[in-house]
Amino acid sequence: MNGPDDGRNRGGRPPTHGRYSLMRGLSRPSRRTMLDRRTTIGKALAAWRSELLADLGGIEAVSTQELALVEEAVKTKLILDSVDAWLLMQPTLINKRNRSVLPAVRDRQTLVSTLRGLLGDLGLKRRGKAMPSLGEYLATRGGNGGGDAQNRPESDAPTAGQATASTGAETLQEGAAGT
Repeated sequence: MNGPDDGRNRGGRPPTHGRYSLMRGLSRPSRRTMLDRRTTIGKALAAWRSELLADLGGIEAVSTQELALVEEAVKTKLILDSVDAWLLMQPTLINKRNRSVLPAVRDRQTLVSTLRGLLGDLGLKRRGKAMPSLGEYLATRGGNGGGDAQNRPESDAPTAGQATASTGAETLQEGAAGT
């Protein structure tokens, strides 16, 4: 029976509070673990995850434990962003009856602390990707790199006659301008 105080709205449906839009952003097979990357939420979180992994030096440089922390950070960020969106839609963050802040604000601060701890465990400094040594780089490039003037084809290298001819032409132009 749907009475006035059973928590339902006029249409007999439960009140909407963002849960359904959040659930739509999650994929069907396992809503708790997989984000649907076709949705705006899924795309944004996938981009944040890839940026976070890039800051950690790439997926190759991240250990299994760090990868688990990254996944937890992504989920925590999803929940935190949802709570933020809900809080910003509220007309006030103060419970007038108790003259206190809404419990969701305190819960949000807990989520922020959790996310901060996860990111702190991962490290707040950006890590660069491991670069190969000069010898390894040159070995992959096929020897000495091919950038030396000694290895340049003769058609590209200026000859002594071409160098003197150009300087001679410049001298002639300077002399004509001075007269």
